[in-house]
Amino acid sequence: MLEFLSDNVSQIGNYLEFQMTYPSHKIGLIAAAGSAALLAGAWIFQALGYAPCPMCIWQRYPHAIAVLIGLVVLVGLRFRFVYLFGAATVLVTAAIGVFHAGVERKWWQGPTSCTGTGLDLPAEDLLSTDTPVNLVMCDQVAWQFLTLSMASWNAAFSFVIVGVWIFAFLKKDNSKP
Repeated sequence: MLEFLSDNVSQIGNYLEFQMTYPSHKIGLIAAAGSAALLAGAWIFQALGYAPCPMCIWQRYPHAIAVLIGLVVLVGLRFRFVYLFGAATVLVTAAIGVFHAGVERKWWQGPTSCTGTGLDLPAEDLLSTDTPVNLVMCDQVAWQFLTLSMASWNAAFSFVIVGVWIFAFLKKDNSKP
């Protein structure tokens, strides 16, 4: 039993040592790639017919900014504050995701522009053909996996990406202060 624990501890140590060999700019690029993957996933779901609500769209903007920050790191601007800015942008999308998940679960009220039943609309608006065909309400779950909605998954993965950005920020190597 002791040998088994010893082997596992040494494997974890080897893994951490391997992880520590990555320079901060590569870690930042991994974080930006995480945001790019979440954006790609959102676009794939949209292409599959899951129209996004306004809050879903809001969650995409900070990821796009994080991808742009990754491009800035890629071209050579490797000041440590850039990694902190990347973490802050993804933290914003994580916070929007948590708020959106709470709106979906009816924990709190969401924006009136995209929540509710639609019963407060005037009759002429209900019969109008000028309204969008696939209007999506922010308080309705369009898709879920393991009881978590897309907003919940975005928040969870975004918090992980925030951690990666912070790790890039804290790593001391050839990055400028």
